[in-house]
Amino acid sequence: MPATDRLVPVILSGGAGTRLWPLSREAAPKPFMPLPGGGTLLGRTAARALALPGTADIVTITNREYYFSTKDVYATLGERQPAAAPFLLEPFGRNTAGAVALAAAFAQARYANDAVLLILPADHLIHDLAAFAVAVERAERLARGGSLVTFGIGPTHPETGFGYIECGDAIDGAERGVPLAFRARRFVEKPPLATAREYVAAGNYVWNSGMFCFTAEAILEAFARYAPEVLDAVEPVWAALAAKGASPMLEIDAALFGAVPDISIDYAVMEKAAAAGEVTVVRGSFDWSDIGSWQAVADLSPPDADGNRGQGERVTIATRDTFIHAEDRVVATVGINDLVIIETPDAVLVAHRDHLQRVKDVVGELRARGHESYRLHRTVARPWGAYTVLQEGPGFKIKRIEVKPGASLSLQLHHRRSEHWTVVRGIAQVTCGERRYAVNANESTYIPIETKHRLANAGVEPLVMIETQCGDYLGEDDIVRFDDKYGRAPV
Repeated sequence: MPATDRLVPVILSGGAGTRLWPLSREAAPKPFMPLPGGGTLLGRTAARALALPGTADIVTITNREYYFSTKDVYATLGERQPAAAPFLLEPFGRNTAGAVALAAAFAQARYANDAVLLILPADHLIHDLAAFAVAVERAERLARGGSLVTFGIGPTHPETGFGYIECGDAIDGAERGVPLAFRARRFVEKPPLATAREYVAAGNYVWNSGMFCFTAEAILEAFARYAPEVLDAVEPVWAALAAKGASPMLEIDAALFGAVPDISIDYAVMEKAAAAGEVTVVRGSFDWSDIGSWQAVADLSPPDADGNRGQGERVTIATRDTFIHAEDRVVATVGINDLVIIETPDAVLVAHRDHLQRVKDVVGELRARGHESYRLHRTVARPWGAYTVLQEGPGFKIKRIEVKPGASLSLQLHHRRSEHWTVVRGIAQVTCGERRYAVNANESTYIPIETKHRLANAGVEPLVMIETQCGDYLGEDDIVRFDDKYGRAPV
């Protein structure tokens, strides 16, 4: 296979981001969260990758359910959006080892054995793009020499929420601002506070960023040495994908993927390779955050004189060191300190700053209760547009539906509900049973139970309508799809 000087950024986009509920939810996790300064973590990660020299496109590994939302984010990049962005679509999460092995097999087949992969989690935030590019340039050079490279971040405080890497001997020194590179001595798990303080004081420990750089050949050889069970399980997965040809959207077979061990790249390969002296740490001089808690989000906004931060309409009286995210209503506080208050249209979180890691327990409780707010926002994105639940009660649900120009919903039916559609803006192209007809603004139509139907927007402007559902069960899973242009499952 011919040699190449190509750098291939691989974005790993998954995870539920449960510590950032209620903004992050299962159907719209942390990478898609709007940031205080604009954009999303996924969008900024993609833009950061595409700005690197020699990068023309990116490979994205994500869940099948996030494919269209990811494409929507990439479309916001304008001229910077990737011209060709291959997607490897997982049917469910299987941690990072399998994803990295698949990415390496893809790059080896698509580009070359010595194609350099830059593994980037989708939920990191970096502002100093110039310093990041310098670190990547150093990592790429080391990777071309056969090293397995990881990026370490100099700790600014004793953090217990990050893993650490102990650095050994320096490989070379700093030169004109180029980060130092070290031999990795060992990876260590998230430590207790006293141990984290010792690491910071020692000076030779860095935060484990979860970003990596290596050639496809080097990482696949490392899998063969240290995690052959992962490689053995991934090979049939890749063979099935390769048989599909050069499609930009490769859907991973669920049965084959289920056999891939659920393990991180750190445990499967990097820790063992570090013990063998095969891992290099590039110590980045750039700022870095994995936005792993509401405290990290709060730090993105400037404080007022009382240390309060936030977005949206808020009134703070006798309030100190409190973060407020007000999305739908005015939030007023009186006589409180050290709280985080997150207000959304359907859920409100109030938490003390000392207990923010326990927000994930709220999600677990909601999931146990079967409450949809752990999974869905009031407004839910779909490939064809979005819907917003305006009101619901026993026997009814009212939605606002917006359909993109040229988009259409699946041909479907519901067993336990009827629907009434009223067009507010645009012209709806409706299929109801054997009938096909147009519904104009300020007109309505009725869809009976057990009737095949479809809604389409053939216009050039968004179609907006109000849907009233009536029935004894109104869950989103009461749907049978007969035809869907977006390839979604029949049920």
